[in-house]
Amino acid sequence: MEKKLVYTGKTKDVFALDNGHYLLKFKDDCTGADGVFDPGMNTVGLTIEGVGDVNLRMSIYFFDKINAAGIKTHYVSANLGDTTMEVLPAKVFGHGLEVICRYKAVGSFFRRYGEYIEEGADLPAYVETTFKNDAKGDPLVTKDGLVALGIMTGEQYEDIKRMTRDITAIVAEDLKAKGLDLYDIKFEFGYDADGKVMLIDEIASGNMRVYKDGEYIEPMTLSKLFFAE
Repeated sequence: MEKKLVYTGKTKDVFALDNGHYLLKFKDDCTGADGVFDPGMNTVGLTIEGVGDVNLRMSIYFFDKINAAGIKTHYVSANLGDTTMEVLPAKVFGHGLEVICRYKAVGSFFRRYGEYIEEGADLPAYVETTFKNDAKGDPLVTKDGLVALGIMTGEQYEDIKRMTRDITAIVAEDLKAKGLDLYDIKFEFGYDADGKVMLIDEIASGNMRVYKDGEYIEPMTLSKLFFAE
């Protein structure tokens, strides 16, 4: 099948296929600075051999489960031999929107609201949305804001919120079976030609905050633990 490079990303390259789908090529480049991995950074800071492979493996594993649960995603198939994933076409909301589901009060949530809650306190699958904009510090945006700005409809927002909670529950349950606790996780959503919401991008260890016996697990360590027999 013919493929044409349409976008070179930090951790993935995107190719257009002649069947109307797209091909994502996972790379070993990681976001961070000065050789230190940081999933929240917008620059490539280091290369970790095999990271593209484990990110694709985890994405395949969870996309298969999520699709089987009847939740719409962009995932079609994957090829571990060349670290690629075939996906359906999707438009992003605005210039890119991140959706976070939080089970515990940690990270930026605690930094914002620490005067009202203890660090590590339970949260009820709290969902928040932020614009992907490093220069502005990935600003939070509410449902009303997204609708007022014409970025999505109220119905699309409610679909995203419901899907986020359902997908997070699937991931958390799997991690729990391995003795791992999910504190929060970050997703991206898009929509098809009919405006139907779908999960896009990847589901990898670098997008989630996971603890074991109260200790934070680094993403590459998490990937190894996740796939350990």
